[in-house]
Amino acid sequence: MQTGTVKFFNESKGYGFIVEDASNRDIFVHITGLNGTTIREKDRVTFEVIEGKKGLNAVKVKKMEGVM
Repeated sequence: MQTGTVKFFNESKGYGFIVEDASNRDIFVHITGLNGTTIREKDRVTFEVIEGKKGLNAVKVKKMEGVM
């Protein structure tokens, strides 16, 4: 599991980016990878990374409890 911070997430369009802590790279996140949770800018999250059609995608994204 990787950890990171939500850089941007547009709820109406259903996508955004997470900055991964380990590499400081932007990882694309789609609403289908959220496991029923909601995320907002600056939320701390855990996630897994898979190779998508256009690059790396965050999946199994979960908000870290008690962390801002």
